[in-house]
Amino acid sequence: MIIGVPKEVKDHESRVGITPAGVRALVDAGHKVLVEHNAGHLSSFPDDEYQAVGAEIVGEASAVWGLADMVVKVKEPVAKEYGYFREGLVLFTYLHLAPLKELTDTLLAKKVTGIAYETVRDRAGSLPLLTPMSEVAGRLSVQVGAAYLEKEHGGRGVLLGGVPGVPPGNVCIIGGGIVGTNAAKIALGMGAKVTLVDLNLNRLRELDDIFSGRVYTLASNAYNVERAVCEADLVIGGVLIPGAAAPKLVTKTMVSRMKKGAVIVDVAIDQGGCIETARPTTHSDPSYEVDGVVHYCVTNMPAAVPNTSTLALTNATFPYVMKLAKLGAKAAILEDAGIAEGVNTYEGHLTYKAVAEGQERAFTPISQLLSK
Repeated sequence: MIIGVPKEVKDHESRVGITPAGVRALVDAGHKVLVEHNAGHLSSFPDDEYQAVGAEIVGEASAVWGLADMVVKVKEPVAKEYGYFREGLVLFTYLHLAPLKELTDTLLAKKVTGIAYETVRDRAGSLPLLTPMSEVAGRLSVQVGAAYLEKEHGGRGVLLGGVPGVPPGNVCIIGGGIVGTNAAKIALGMGAKVTLVDLNLNRLRELDDIFSGRVYTLASNAYNVERAVCEADLVIGGVLIPGAAAPKLVTKTMVSRMKKGAVIVDVAIDQGGCIETARPTTHSDPSYEVDGVVHYCVTNMPAAVPNTSTLALTNATFPYVMKLAKLGAKAAILEDAGIAEGVNTYEGHLTYKAVAEGQERAFTPISQLLSK
């Protein structure tokens, strides 16, 4: 198989889909790998490292997309890449289609097989390709939030850890999954007071045990969410419904009642965000204010630490890349139920229910299409 690795073009997206180590394994297995010039440069993987392990460096993105049987990326394609889509192409990347109707339309029209990292499942039913970036984003959210609490960034001027004689800052984390757990680790490490809100009482019990009671846990309901966010200096949104739009748990009214200069970091913004006042931002223009509250809603947060993020992501994605290359997409989908869960579009059909519901479209299960 010919595998293409284009340079990411989303704003300040500095990760890369395959590392030189991955290229080495693919080439040793008899595959051809095309890497766009400088695709790994910002992740500290220069072209010569790719060449040394057998990759062919290609000067133009159009050649990578045009020659490859499968394109492996990091982020969902942006409009300037839509023209590269073609029938029969396999695209393996984060897609986050729920809020992206135009991208969905184009993938369907061009009959691209779109396999989304964020919906691939393992045998335990978890999301192995979403987990590493959720870990990075969760940890980074507190680091970013602490910086934006500084006065020069529009924040309240609060030091999260406080100092002797001065109380620490209050951090409210919405969602007790991978993002929330990792955010809590860093916030506690910085000395903050941490409140974590989740709908699942069993998960709250687990988190209480994990953190030995140092995190305040709250059952999620409108009353508790409002009280927690209004007391917070930093609110982190980490709610995930796999493949679907995130629910708006923090309303405009709640935001209007928050402390002036408080900070919101909505990590769920890739899936539409769980804060009603959140809208997608970029690393070039990352923040804005609503009712005196600073919002940071960058859709590719882990790109701020691309070397760590690329290594963490490709550790998880590469076994799937290798299986898709070895078997071909159709055979891999038939053999691996987890990869089948990752298929969002296939030969002009929308195959993921949550995306279909979010966009009010019909969908066809991938099992039904492949049984024909």
